[in-house]
Amino acid sequence: MPEPIRVDIYSRPGCHLCDVAKDVIETVRARFPFELRVIDVESDPQLESAYGTEIPVVLINGNKAFKYRVDPREFENKVERLWNR
Repeated sequence: MPEPIRVDIYSRPGCHLCDVAKDVIETVRARFPFELRVIDVESDPQLESAYGTEIPVVLINGNKAFKYRVDPREFENKVERLWNR
């Protein structure tokens, strides 16, 4: 069994790029299950300050992997490598 994989998406309501990123991530998640957290930066002033309009930001196991856009192939490759460890 592979180590657990956690993906965090820093997002905000009404963010088109965030919605696109979530779709990419959910497509990969259907093949390689992992924990997914969608974090609304508007829910915390510190998150709002840290990320502001520079969203979405995607972290994989706590490491920043993507900002603004998630490349479907690159995201799948990253998750698959972790899945197969």
